[in-house]
Amino acid sequence: MAAENAREISWGASSHGQIQTDAGAPLRHTGYDFVMQSMPWCVPLANRLTRRLELACLLVCLATCPALAADAAPVSDLDLYIVKAMRTFEIPGLAVAIIKNGEVVLTRGYGVRRLGEPSPVDAHTLFGIASNTKAFTAAALGMLADEGKVAWDDPVTKHLPWFQMYDAYVTREMTVRDLLCHRSGLGMGAGDLLFWPPSTFSQDEILQRLRFIKPAYSVRSRFAYSNLMFVVAGQVVAGVSGSMIF
Repeated sequence: MAAENAREISWGASSHGQIQTDAGAPLRHTGYDFVMQSMPWCVPLANRLTRRLELACLLVCLATCPALAADAAPVSDLDLYIVKAMRTFEIPGLAVAIIKNGEVVLTRGYGVRRLGEPSPVDAHTLFGIASNTKAFTAAALGMLADEGKVAWDDPVTKHLPWFQMYDAYVTREMTVRDLLCHRSGLGMGAGDLLFWPPSTFSQDEILQRLRFIKPAYSVRSRFAYSNLMFVVAGQVVAGVSGSMIF
């Protein structure tokens, strides 16, 4: 498609928090087009998540910049720098931790936990970090694998005897590796409404309902993003190690 006949999506938010596009010709078909057409409620969320990702990248740069790599204490205008970044990225509150050579140099909270409310953010405030927890889950399983307590190709039922998918063959063949590879045969996001938006189901109740979700594909035949399989993976970590990771 010619450039003059298309307009790209820009993920920079406008003053009203909406997706900005160039005016004129029809929207070029992209992966984002699917979100806008089939899940328009995701667009403001995507804007907010993108701004937070940008801020996270900024803070990583901040934590590793030469000024903080020196032996001296953090730069004196760090507070002003972070407050300016909060204004730029429209963040009501954040927490910062700077670690050097394995030692915590600084922990500090900024702003408020919820816009319009006085509760401040401190160094111990918990934040929802969405699918970043998938990396933690995989790392925890990797540590257990290194210790010989779990193998990637162990059947899930070896560690969770109650685990059950819709199909008995899939239940029997599903491995720990499969849980992390988005190839369970479930459709993209299948079962997400059991827990998001937040529901009254416990984690055990959510996973007991896996057996009622019909697969969209045969196991290991294609990629389809799955949150539920990582919930199962977290339960494997808990079952093997004896402690919950979240």
